[in-house]
Amino acid sequence: MNKNKIINILEKIIPPSQIRNINIFGTEIIIDLNIDNPSLHAKKKLEKTIVSSFEKHHKIIVNFNVEKKKLVLPNDNKNKLVGIDNVIAISSGKGGVGKSTITSNLAISLSKMGFKVGILDSDIYGPSIPTMFDVESLRPASVKIDNRSMMKPIENYGVKILSIGFFTEPNQAIIWRGPMASKALNQMIFDTNWGELDFLLVDLPPGTGDIHLSIVQSIPLNGAIVVSTPQKVALSDAKRGISMFMQKNIDVPVLGLIENMAYFVPEDMPEKKYFIFGKDGVKNLADDESVPFLGLVPLFKSIREASDFGHPASLQNDSLIAKSFEEITKNVVSSIVERNNHLPPTKIVKITTMAGCSAINKKENGAEK
Repeated sequence: MNKNKIINILEKIIPPSQIRNINIFGTEIIIDLNIDNPSLHAKKKLEKTIVSSFEKHHKIIVNFNVEKKKLVLPNDNKNKLVGIDNVIAISSGKGGVGKSTITSNLAISLSKMGFKVGILDSDIYGPSIPTMFDVESLRPASVKIDNRSMMKPIENYGVKILSIGFFTEPNQAIIWRGPMASKALNQMIFDTNWGELDFLLVDLPPGTGDIHLSIVQSIPLNGAIVVSTPQKVALSDAKRGISMFMQKNIDVPVLGLIENMAYFVPEDMPEKKYFIFGKDGVKNLADDESVPFLGLVPLFKSIREASDFGHPASLQNDSLIAKSFEEITKNVVSSIVERNNHLPPTKIVKITTMAGCSAINKKENGAEK
């Protein structure tokens, strides 16, 4: 067995550009590969295919070097958040549909795939991310960056987190008017040392209000994900959320919809599926709105328990729940790559208030439209 023969075998399985190095020590062959999918499942599947392609008396060792591709158009997106490649808003028209649960599990799945991830919990009045990551009692430290005092995000499970919940008592109600909430949000965005991130997930509050406008006014979002349950009441609110992002003067790409609490499976009857809130409601809405359907999450008791204990369900390796979130996360990554490759960067929205109404405009080439 020589290198040329080994390369001929490997090229039937993977592109030649992924072959990094080959070493032969008698019957032992060490193969170093470059890959762009760092998930454990993908690596195991590829390794199994490669090993089975050689005769059994050879000992095959496969080493993987993950090469992540930049997911933004180079130097085109004038994002004020230096070092952050993609900012994605996670939204829901209605409260209680599991938006924060989806956000936390997406973040974990992205981190497991090798990406650097952060969460900005922008739900000023009802922050829940600190509870879901078991960091309620922690407080962000202050760090000096270029003689400027900045907040250092709390980190757990490989995810950086910042939330208004870190600055209030657990039972303290936040009774602020819109401008105060927006000012606090801007401080959390721009006075935080996020470092280098592939993804910053912005967990939005329900509805379409001040916080949503503050976000699109402050930073150019790469896109938004809308979460909903499949019943008619939730879908109606989700449709309004989609409409907000798609408004001509906001124009934030909707990366797709996620259906939460899609169906219930009893523990004692795993073959049964009960569609408690209706069937395929979010998928049908995605078809109607011509946006991607990113996947569904069943109604599992263990997801709720995991969130309450501050240990997101995606951390349960090789579980059905983790695999569900992994598939959704892959679809999210595919959608953001598609968006970045085919659409221009999102512009910051300018918001002015006139006669009690919000007029939403964009600055293009120095002029307001």
